[in-house]
Amino acid sequence: MDSANLLLLVLLCGVAGLAYGVWAIRSVLSASPGNARMQEIAAAIQEGASAYLSRQYTTISFVAVVVAVIVGIVFGPIVAVGFVIGAVMSGAAGYIGMLVSVRANVRTTEASRKGLAQGLAIAFKSGASTGMLVVGLALIAMAGYYALLTMGMGYDVNDAVNGRKVVEGLVALSLGASVISIFARLGGGIFTKGA
Repeated sequence: MDSANLLLLVLLCGVAGLAYGVWAIRSVLSASPGNARMQEIAAAIQEGASAYLSRQYTTISFVAVVVAVIVGIVFGPIVAVGFVIGAVMSGAAGYIGMLVSVRANVRTTEASRKGLAQGLAIAFKSGASTGMLVVGLALIAMAGYYALLTMGMGYDVNDAVNGRKVVEGLVALSLGASVISIFARLGGGIFTKGA
């Protein structure tokens, strides 16, 4: 299999992951949210989570921009763009995952009133949706940036200098995703302990 077909396969796998994630989210959100009291409690949790996410992502965005500028100055624009792509994709996956999670909680509780299997099915789909979004976005980001660098900008991965630039860009993409993920995990842990 040549590299163009392999790249297309990776992109298609990423799209399939996103498609499954969207299907799972719709399936979870179509479940009953329970009675009025359950919905009232869920609304309060959703409001708190939304306020927290808004504040957290404002702070994370500021840090990411500062790091991207420093990385761009020190390592060049290819590395900076890779960092930003990774940060945006990781942030999107985390944000969507949190929103789905807080909406799935009440639906899992309601489904569990009918039986353990029903509650487990909702909980599993909720977690799987976030997992597949992460995987799908990661595959699309990596394969897309690789395609941009090699096919769009003409960097030859077999050339020592140009190949290194491609690798540096992809490593920076992974770094951007990891930095955002670490901040989100630390902040999320502090938030849940405080709640």
